[in-house]
Amino acid sequence: MNITFEELLAFNTVVNTGSITAAAEQLQQTTSGVSRALGRLEKKLNTTLLRRTTRRLELTEEGQLFLIHAQQIIASVEEAEEAMVLQRQEVAGLLRVNAATPFMQHIIVPLITRFRHSYPRIQLELNTDDHIIDLIEKRTDVAIRIGSLKDSSLHARYLGASQTKILASPHYLKKYGIPTNSQQLQTHTLIGFNSSSYLNNWPILDSKGQILQVTPTISASNGEMIRQLALQGEGIVALSNFMTKSDQQSGQLVPILEQEMIYREKPINAVYYQNRKLAFRISCFLDFLSKEITDRQLL
Repeated sequence: MNITFEELLAFNTVVNTGSITAAAEQLQQTTSGVSRALGRLEKKLNTTLLRRTTRRLELTEEGQLFLIHAQQIIASVEEAEEAMVLQRQEVAGLLRVNAATPFMQHIIVPLITRFRHSYPRIQLELNTDDHIIDLIEKRTDVAIRIGSLKDSSLHARYLGASQTKILASPHYLKKYGIPTNSQQLQTHTLIGFNSSSYLNNWPILDSKGQILQVTPTISASNGEMIRQLALQGEGIVALSNFMTKSDQQSGQLVPILEQEMIYREKPINAVYYQNRKLAFRISCFLDFLSKEITDRQLL
């Protein structure tokens, strides 16, 4: 059959980018060259891998099955290339990391200088999403997930856990007073999330003895916006320590209702697909991140 690596790479890149034109640009080839490579591959396999519509390309059932094998072959070649580089005491390659905006800003970004010093040949691509993403669709090597894991197809590296606290700025508390129970709390301006209702479950019991689910007076799509609103004295928030630790230490945000709070920690995991030996660049990043978080007590 004599399928070539070039044909596999063309097919995989078209799937990842969503179009032949985008794939050609990424591969630094002509559109006609990528199209011919796809045509040769389908002819050799005697099947249609992609349906070409006027708006997009869609994988056929056969294409979905073949993609899995193609990606494994491409990954094996990339792994072999990395192994050769490692023999020269260098770890190299593109590493794509995805995390929620606050975790990226407060934990990962401050560590990048140290990571780059240790692994200067690793090319980093940092992306943020405040919703759970599909690693393959987003072309992500490692994603940081906060909270319980539900996707059993992923491997996970436990990084630690972060406690959620109820916080407000001294300016807000001086102006509006300090609530002493959950009933009083609900009369204040509460700042929460507009994306997922479970994120508005605060670590305190309501009058019925249930976890308090607040209805935010002000809502935002990610934790960093909520933090900024709290720092400006706009209201009371419930946020993780990993993003407010320095604010608490500087006194810009003050924990309240600590005696009433329920101790709740959210696990933080790095997740990735591992259908082969883990790529060196990924394992280096996971080892580095885990050690830094533990040594510096970042969570």
